[in-house]
This record gives sequence, C-alpha cells and structure tokens, in this order.
Amino acid sequence: MASTTGGDSKEAINEQVVANTYANMRSEMTQLYTKITELEMEVSEHSLVIGAIEPLDHSRRCYRMIGGVLVERTIKEVLPAVQCNKEGLEDIIARMNEALERKKKEITEFELKYKIRIRKADTNAEEEGSKKEGSAQGVLVGPAGQ
Repeated sequence: MASTTGGDSKEAINEQVVANTYANMRSEMTQLYTKITELEMEVSEHSLVIGAIEPLDHSRRCYRMIGGVLVERTIKEVLPAVQCNKEGLEDIIARMNEALERKKKEITEFELKYKIRIRKADTNAEEEGSKKEGSAQGVLVGPAGQ
C-alpha cells in the first residue's frame, strides 16, 4: 500500500510541476506581448515627432529629453538621432516578435506533450453575460435638451 500512495503523490507533484511550468510559459508570452505593444507605441511617438519636425527649418532650435534632462539642440542635430532611435526600436520589436513566435511554438509543443487542454466552458458563460450587459458599452449620450 505504501508504494501506491507514493506513486500517487509523485503523479500529483508532476502534474503540479507541469501546471506551474505551463503557467510560467504563458506568463512569459504575455510579458512579451506587453513589451512589444509598449515599444510599438514608442515607435509611433517617434514617428509623430519625426513627422512634426522634418518639414521645419533645420537650423531651428528644439528641445530633447536625454536621460531625464531637457537639452536644447537644433533640428539638424535631433532629427537623425530620433530616426536612429526609431530604427533601433523597430529592430528590437522584430527580435521580440521572433522570440514570441518561438515561445508560442514551445507552448504548443508543451501542450501536445502533456496533453494540456484549456477549459473554455466557464469563460463562454462569462462572455455571454458580459455581452448582454455591455451591449451598449462605449456609447455616451448626453441629455436631449443640450
């Protein structure tokens, strides 16, 4: 009997290890998504700045934040640096997207290896409830008299 109980606890421990490993992998994937989104927003901000200062006179003064310090430069000096930063961010995003694809593949292989299936029955019921409640979400209507 002792051997049966020992085997059951090992199985439970192994299942817990697999579940924890899977949760960690999903967490890493979520962190990658979050960081990529953050960097894409920075690229968008860089594009806005480039679009705003590019047509201006290149001898005109502008201000740039460097390491928390606001410095005065000319557009001629700042524009290449902002463009270079934007290109660097785009390169990082490309590498992070590759890492994300590798992580997705790794998770898929892990799911197949350990026959992991995500239960969606509970989430479907929650989604249906939120659809009914939030069918008019996102619309703000003021009083008719105004």
